[in-house]
Amino acid sequence: MGVLAHLYRGEVYRSTIWRTRLDTSTNWSVVTLGVALSITYSSPQASPLPLVLVGILIIFFLMIEARRYRYFNVWRARCRWMELNFMAPMLKEGDLHLEEHWQDRLADDYLHPRYHVSMWTAIGRRIRRNYFWILLIQTIAYLGKLIVHPTPLASTAELLQRAAIGPVPGWLVLTVGAFYCLCWGTIAFISEKQDEKRARMRRDPLGMG
Repeated sequence: MGVLAHLYRGEVYRSTIWRTRLDTSTNWSVVTLGVALSITYSSPQASPLPLVLVGILIIFFLMIEARRYRYFNVWRARCRWMELNFMAPMLKEGDLHLEEHWQDRLADDYLHPRYHVSMWTAIGRRIRRNYFWILLIQTIAYLGKLIVHPTPLASTAELLQRAAIGPVPGWLVLTVGAFYCLCWGTIAFISEKQDEKRARMRRDPLGMG
């Protein structure tokens, strides 16, 4: 009993540490986007290019956060498994129900550690929780810059001219930007549907994974 209590405390500590790391990578994305917004809107003549380049950093931070989320999910799942099968039965019935072999599943997770979710699932979840809003603000800010600076937009041809980056034509820049947003939206949507499917099929909806 004492060993399991200390094990639970250790897993809670691990979960807390990795949850903090998730918040840190999100903060990095918010700060870099804020810097790009400040530079881009510092004057009407400022280039919208920083808002394009910050998208690369956002992708980088998203990948880091998804990897960290996979680690966090391992510790979270173990904590939840002990709460569900050890803490709750002890408090409610005073019986651990070892005949259900829940302890074997926990032991196997320690003997053969593995991620409980795929990288794509982790990316989709982080987009839905945080990065959807970051990407939305980036997109709106970029389009807003093209529309209002240096003067209010007068025609579609002018929009394409403002979107051009050096030798890269404006239509190509906007097309790549639309593809960029569509890709992350698609990943988030597919990930959500897969999570819903797993939840329906899972026998222990509050368990590991």
